Amino acid sequence: MLKLENIHTYYGKSHILHGVCLEVAENSEVALSGRNGVGKTTTLRSITGFTPLREGAIKFEGVDISGLAPYQIGRMGITLAPQGRRIFPSLTVRENLSVAAFNSAKSSRSSNLEKIFSLFPILRERSNLRAKTLSGGEMQMLAIGRALMAAPKLLLMDEPTEGLAPLLVQEIKQVILTIKAEKKSSILLVEQNFSLILEVADYVYVMSKGSVVYESKPKDLMDNEEIKVKYLGLRK
Repeated sequence: MLKLENIHTYYGKSHILHGVCLEVAENSEVALSGRNGVGKTTTLRSITGFTPLREGAIKFEGVDISGLAPYQIGRMGITLAPQGRRIFPSLTVRENLSVAAFNSAKSSRSSNLEKIFSLFPILRERSNLRAKTLSGGEMQMLAIGRALMAAPKLLLMDEPTEGLAPLLVQEIKQVILTIKAEKKSSILLVEQNFSLILEVADYVYVMSKGSVVYESKPKDLMDNEEIKVKYLGLRK
């Protein structure tokens, strides 16, 4: 479904991504992990067009999307639940969700909204409250729900469990597993929570200094102490 071919991305003169290659198959869950500041978020920004690449190609369902604007990429079926939530604080929960599906038919918006409320019942309870009044965990649920409102073919998730209490991490994990089980959306998950990756991912890429330095199935990564210690900061 998604293929990154030797992509190079810069911020000004700073060379951030150095020939990144990765793939996400249809109906699969792929994790991208690594320490802070190695280029994981920049990889997602390159896919969505927020930080266009300078070299290489990004192909979605066989179409090169490298030069497209973010709104064009979004309309093709790629959505992002960004790091830091980035919700609209002055809008209500319902408005935050609805604005993400303004291009969809009214019937689709209604059914998608019900799906989000079934995944996150607390959002139904908070639906008429302004988003700025939510807790951090509720804001994260809203960010994921907003990304799902357009019924994406590919959902990009950037550190969805960052800063959340263990109970909320488990709730986010169950949502990811539910999405996976429905087989309607593929997921590219940027995440540092190693136990979560082992439970939800079909395949894992590890980044360091703007490059992919390792890739495998989760079980193989679990058994590779050198990679875990050197690139993920995990102790033996």
